[in-house]
Amino acid sequence: MPVRYVAIGDSFTEGVGDERADGSVRGWADRVAEGLAQATQEPVQYANLAIRGRKLGPIVDQQLEAALALEPTLMTYNGGGNDIMRRHVDMGRLMELSRHVVDRCRAAGVRLIVLAGPDPTSRIPLGQVVHHRGEALTADIVALTDEFGLTFVDMWHDQEIRRAGYWGADRIHLNAAGHRRVAGQVLAALGHPAPATTTRVEDPHRSVSDNLLFYRQHVGPWLRRRLQGRSSGDHRTAKHPDYVTISPREVPRG
Repeated sequence: MPVRYVAIGDSFTEGVGDERADGSVRGWADRVAEGLAQATQEPVQYANLAIRGRKLGPIVDQQLEAALALEPTLMTYNGGGNDIMRRHVDMGRLMELSRHVVDRCRAAGVRLIVLAGPDPTSRIPLGQVVHHRGEALTADIVALTDEFGLTFVDMWHDQEIRRAGYWGADRIHLNAAGHRRVAGQVLAALGHPAPATTTRVEDPHRSVSDNLLFYRQHVGPWLRRRLQGRSSGDHRTAKHPDYVTISPREVPRG
């Protein structure tokens, strides 16, 4: 049966940080679709409904049923990262939403891959608070996926991807190397090899001026959006709301 793959989530799944030359984003989910096409040597139908800045409620309310309407054979799901970075978060509600995703995919006969996103907290303000919440959320997701025997890809506890060389300038989104690593882990969970790469990941040296620039260009604007009740995803739509065909002959290198 041809693969029909749909991804739902936030900026992590949209692919923010893994920008192409034309400014569009690629990301790990694109790379998974490309890897599946290469591994099977068959075209893959791929849709990506993820939108940056989305909290888990809107992901489930606005993306899940639209994704299921496409009748996928495979779905990847991640969310909650934007919730645990807010001042107040209802952890119980996050698990209710995740259980709903699991129940709907099971009822529809869709293979579900659940991901815990990577941990950025060693490099961001109030990182320890976010880290504790992320640990609790990941533990709950582990229990949920174990309960139903689902495939779980735990990037939160991946020590390698915590290195600075896998992260972009804003320190909360992965760069191309980070997205390649996540894609490799997902493909491995699906029983397929990751696309080969010879790129060596180097950790950047960050000076005091680099850190000051980080606060001015990234932390300040993020705080202003929170105070104004805005999101980086306001007025954005999904990059692939319907299927696009990923051909094994057209998969880009790198």
